[in-house]
Amino acid sequence: MYNNLFSIGKFTIHSYGLMIALGGLCAYFVSDYRAKKRGLDADRMFSIVIRALFGGFAGAKILYYVTILDQIIRDPSLLLDISNGFVVYGGILGGILASFLYCRRTGTSFITYADLLMPEVALAQAFGRIGCLLAGCCYGLPTDSPLSITFQHSDIAPNGVALIPTQPISSALDFLNFLALLFLARRAKKPGTVTACYLIFYSLGRFVLEFFRGDLIRGSVGVLSTSQLIALFVFAGGCILLLASGKRTSAAPSDSAGA
Repeated sequence: MYNNLFSIGKFTIHSYGLMIALGGLCAYFVSDYRAKKRGLDADRMFSIVIRALFGGFAGAKILYYVTILDQIIRDPSLLLDISNGFVVYGGILGGILASFLYCRRTGTSFITYADLLMPEVALAQAFGRIGCLLAGCCYGLPTDSPLSITFQHSDIAPNGVALIPTQPISSALDFLNFLALLFLARRAKKPGTVTACYLIFYSLGRFVLEFFRGDLIRGSVGVLSTSQLIALFVFAGGCILLLASGKRTSAAPSDSAGA
């Protein structure tokens, strides 16, 4: 696997960035199609997506800085590197916060658009994990299992060592999450159900998969990784939202016409 696919002069195409861009485009086109099917404002949806992207980028970077805070204290120049190092949970939380603030300022129903966009978030994450595989980040622990992956040209993962294929597994879980949320979106009657299920499904999968990750840069809190600790709170938040959604009456257009 190669992190740098090819270069044109001083411009380099990175495999991770390419997959992030591809995932973002696919997610946008799917959400645009579904917004129109549901009779929602596609322009408003686009505005929310843009703010979620910026908020997600900022959140992912900030949480990454938190995980390497001890290194930053020793070398503050690390703050100047904005091209490398991101934490997915920071991106999720940052994107949700930015979207919520925009919806509150414009009087838009946040939960309606959150339910619309959460399946596409899972879709974008699935492509992102393929980017992780190509780049070699987020790699797994060494293993003797025949179900392994061995990097030969990675700048990040250890080369020549059989590793648990955490990136393909994570990508498959994200694709499965995407399909499951689309299924729920066609049948859920209460606002917030799809968003809650996204939080529950993703946090469960991430919590378990973290046990098989081998990249220690994620940081830890006691016996749990930073992501596992966050997963506990995200899971609890999803459960609370799911219970609360059961008490609401949906006023949003039905998604039964298409997903």
